[in-house]
Amino acid sequence: MLEKRLRELGQDHIARLLSDEADPITRERIAQDLETFDLEFVIRLTRGKHLYEPPGGVIEPAEVIPASFAASDEARPYRAGGIDLLRSGKVAALVVAGGQASRLGIDAPKGAVAVTPVRRKSLFRLFAEKILALERRYACTIPWFIMTSRENDQNTRDYFRRNAHFGLVPGNVFFFTQGMLPSVTEEGRFLIGPDGSLCMNPDGHGGTFNALRASGSLEAMDDLGIEEIFYFQVDNPLVKVCDPLFLGLHRMTGAQMSSKVVKKADPDEKVGVVTRLGNKTVLVEYSDMGDDVRLARSTDGELLHWAGSIAIHAIRRDFAEAITKEGASLPFHRAKKMIVALGPDGKPIGIEGIKFETFLFDALPSAAKTVTLEVLREEEFAPVKNRTGIDSLDTSIMLQNALFSSWLKQAGFEVKKGVKVEIGPLFALDREDLASKADRIPRTIDRDTYLG
Repeated sequence: MLEKRLRELGQDHIARLLSDEADPITRERIAQDLETFDLEFVIRLTRGKHLYEPPGGVIEPAEVIPASFAASDEARPYRAGGIDLLRSGKVAALVVAGGQASRLGIDAPKGAVAVTPVRRKSLFRLFAEKILALERRYACTIPWFIMTSRENDQNTRDYFRRNAHFGLVPGNVFFFTQGMLPSVTEEGRFLIGPDGSLCMNPDGHGGTFNALRASGSLEAMDDLGIEEIFYFQVDNPLVKVCDPLFLGLHRMTGAQMSSKVVKKADPDEKVGVVTRLGNKTVLVEYSDMGDDVRLARSTDGELLHWAGSIAIHAIRRDFAEAITKEGASLPFHRAKKMIVALGPDGKPIGIEGIKFETFLFDALPSAAKTVTLEVLREEEFAPVKNRTGIDSLDTSIMLQNALFSSWLKQAGFEVKKGVKVEIGPLFALDREDLASKADRIPRTIDRDTYLG
């Protein structure tokens, strides 16, 4: 019996809420929450099992293909290989979009936030247009898998319906939800939220693998003939969705999981770093970096561990299947967070609790072969994470505007100082595409301009 087992596991306060004397609404909510996770597994987590342990051994710099490679003659066959993959319908796009925009002061899924310089397109619309532009360019279909959360799933689906899926075929857009885990006290006791349900938190972006399997999305990919997954997170409008060069490098070298990186802005930038440990590729999260790794310099004075992850990966579908075959296999990270929960007097209070989550990049050491490609920050990384300051909406718009202006200037157009420009993906996906449409662009751009 569940109530008896909960008492045996030290969760007697939860057992009481399931008794006949408890409030029926709370009883129903608690029972529903308990059905969404493996109780025995979570108890093992609270007792220190399945947790991440920082790697031992000597951390060495990653083997990284430099950003200059993209413009070289050697890149051509790999880019062509990526294009062939797209044309053959073997690539799916996957975006992690479970977050709310509350940190930006907006009550909506993060993907619905308006982010572009002139037209203020949402992140979801922007990515949809990039996918649609690729489909038109290469006469292919790119299924789009969108991982939502329990909190924003329905709102995200409704948002796509209201906007007619932004021109994409609705049957090619797949939604699936991220797994959830209960938050606990330091002693491992479940917390009750102000609404009478368990305090639950998403299981981290590493939960993408298990969510793909549990939702049937991996099976759907197999049925569609998908062999490669292009993974990215929703908060970066400069993502080159399904970048042919990256896909080609990943595929033609036989990699199972590959990563894009940028040069860290400084040692204290809060991004994980791709490194080598023995013969394995390992991403060391910034919070797990000791000063010996974080501050290490090469003989020429440059940062030794500079390959900052931008959360863009290429993943073989069969690798994702292998990762999830025996159930959860990625280690869990234990994070202390302030959680609003009911106190002993039944009133909401802030409690320093524990959340458990997995990170997708912890799958890298399991890959027999990986590729790490450096890209230019100004071309591919302008995340929207904060309301103000670094990585905010303002800085992202500034970086987008700078990139579009550079495309125009390189093509011989004049862009007046202070002018905002935006180039829609359906007009041009890149600077080469833009140059082919020079006859449709005014020679001097002296006012805010949208090309689309």
